[in-house]
Amino acid sequence: MYRALNPDYIIQTIGQLHDRIQERFPGSGLSKVAAELQQISDEAVARAEWISKPLLPLRIGIGGLVALLAAVILVALANLNITKLWESFADFVQAVEAGINDIVFFGIAIFFLVTLEARIKRKRALKAIHELRALAHIIDMHQLTKDPEAILRGGPATQSSPKRTMTTFEMSRYLDYCSEMLSLIGKVAALYVQRFDDPVALSAVDEIEELTTGLSRKVWQKIMLITQAKP
Repeated sequence: MYRALNPDYIIQTIGQLHDRIQERFPGSGLSKVAAELQQISDEAVARAEWISKPLLPLRIGIGGLVALLAAVILVALANLNITKLWESFADFVQAVEAGINDIVFFGIAIFFLVTLEARIKRKRALKAIHELRALAHIIDMHQLTKDPEAILRGGPATQSSPKRTMTTFEMSRYLDYCSEMLSLIGKVAALYVQRFDDPVALSAVDEIEELTTGLSRKVWQKIMLITQAKP
């Protein structure tokens, strides 16, 4: 029961997070990012389901092509005149070389066909994971100007300084929301490889986890500053 991610729970958690952000910071940019994450998570469930299922028309077509290649090889072997090859050593070497080249060619063709389905699914998974990577960086941009030092210690602002209207409590909640969203991005990415055992896609998901963990660590450093400054 608890050995696999439940997409419904992930979507529900993201939806609740979006509502919390919208209620706390109505109309904010972060609430719009949360809405985008909610839409991406809905799409991720459908994409992950598609990736996990076999592409039957493609498999049937590939099976037919592999069978055709095998038939060509068998026909070529059946029409091969073994006796004539031994008439001269040069003819024998030339025939062996041509045979090896044909075997390599057919092997490469069969490998290409057999791995075609996995490569199609991998391309779709990587494209979706790239969207999550971009969203993680967007969340990091939103927390970038949320500086606890400016609120805790104050100081004169410059003409280009961002407007700082949040209290320490609001900033703490804002940063916490960013950390939660980063964590959920990693969970959404994991859906793509939950039933798709592809090393390239798995590596991309691991990179997303490392990215979101690193960005979340920066957010929590700011939260700790606020927490330690509270009386």
